[in-house]
Amino acid sequence: MKVENRKSLYFEDFAIGQVFSSPRPRTVTEKMIEDYGRVSGDMNPLHFDEAFAQKSPFGKKIAHGLLGLSVASGLLHDTGIIQETIIAFTGGEWKFKKPIFIGDSISLKMEVAKLRHVGQAQGFVLLNADLSNQHAVIVQAGVWSLLVRSKPQ
Repeated sequence: MKVENRKSLYFEDFAIGQVFSSPRPRTVTEKMIEDYGRVSGDMNPLHFDEAFAQKSPFGKKIAHGLLGLSVASGLLHDTGIIQETIIAFTGGEWKFKKPIFIGDSISLKMEVAKLRHVGQAQGFVLLNADLSNQHAVIVQAGVWSLLVRSKPQ
């Protein structure tokens, strides 16, 4: 079932099988990688030293895996579906499948996998999420658990 992205869905607005996609890709730049390294403290030469990275299995510098996850979180926000209704990102499972390179444009696709109402004011929404590059290769994927507000009574 394909659903258009829209603003601020409440828990009751979600249905198993709904699919949401980021409205536009985000391109990973060298500056993003440098900034992420400074903020996180992860200064691994695989991300910063071209000569070092050329000797790696990837052949060139790659983005931090957690930078990809962070961008995916921002792409979820870009859909607008939880901007005013999310209570918390409560966890998940995430796999780093392929490298993200400088210049890759990454997009997020999510499908509602499970819903669990808890109390009268909120519920858990489990999303299967795929982060893909411009070649439609899934670079990261997993399941996210979101705690979302119920509709006001």
